[in-house]
Amino acid sequence: MNFLAQYIMKGRMQAMSVASSLALLSLLMPPISIVSSATVALVTLRRGAYEGGLVLLTASIAAAVLGVVVLGNFQFAFGYALILWLPVWLLAVALREGRHLSLALEIAAGVGVLAVIGFYLFSEDPAIFWMSVLDVLMQPMLENVEVPIEQLKQTVIMISQYMTGIVAMGSVSGVLFGLLLARWWQANLYNPGGFSKEYLLLAMPPRFALSTLIVLAVALLADGLFAEMAWNIGIILFMLYSFIGMAIIHAVINNMSAKRFLLPSFYVLFFVVPHLVVPIAIIGLTDTWISLRKNIKPKTNI
Repeated sequence: MNFLAQYIMKGRMQAMSVASSLALLSLLMPPISIVSSATVALVTLRRGAYEGGLVLLTASIAAAVLGVVVLGNFQFAFGYALILWLPVWLLAVALREGRHLSLALEIAAGVGVLAVIGFYLFSEDPAIFWMSVLDVLMQPMLENVEVPIEQLKQTVIMISQYMTGIVAMGSVSGVLFGLLLARWWQANLYNPGGFSKEYLLLAMPPRFALSTLIVLAVALLADGLFAEMAWNIGIILFMLYSFIGMAIIHAVINNMSAKRFLLPSFYVLFFVVPHLVVPIAIIGLTDTWISLRKNIKPKTNI
């Protein structure tokens, strides 16, 4: 994908065209939004907040124009573009100035937590809102598959209580994957091997782990809406440790002779089998107190 990064860095128009066109395409294929976000992040990381902000603004306008042509309106495309790019631009500015990936993860977590708190403050009952959404999404399942209605209702009720955190975590993860892709591009173009050193040593400070445990403890001990909100915040804080866990497992596999086969297999499994996120996050959280990489010498070939 280096050719795409090189094209993006040729100029403002190239970056704008890639970001806006991929943003619109991601409406059909959501994973492409990561590449679109990475476009804005790459320009910001390399050329600064001002240049990245200009690309963000011009690409949003271009997305609005494309929205009129393709969708028949500009509001959705313009709003979608801002939601897609503004967070990654903020994180890229923080990473450029702070020079630590862990700081970007902390800020991303903070944004996600504020989003959850805001949703609970401005929504009468988030669980009821998500129940109505899930009912619509599961309607085709009821028409095509014979599923016990009562069992499905109980599942919807349970999931709806945690949907705010799940949706916020999905959004935060998408932004972080875009930022990591941009950082990888930046290293490949201007600092070969730099991303490997940075990523494989990625770790969160003890204060973040302590905050995570406190929130989870509150969720266990409290009840009612407050406990529900704490669980949704805990989902964001805990699941962010999957990024640390991935870095640890990558560092271990990177020293194996079969790494060319094992590394792609690991990342494919991570995205295909969602259940792996929890044990990987536990590995990342454990690393706060037990340095799991202390005997691993990082190699510089990601």
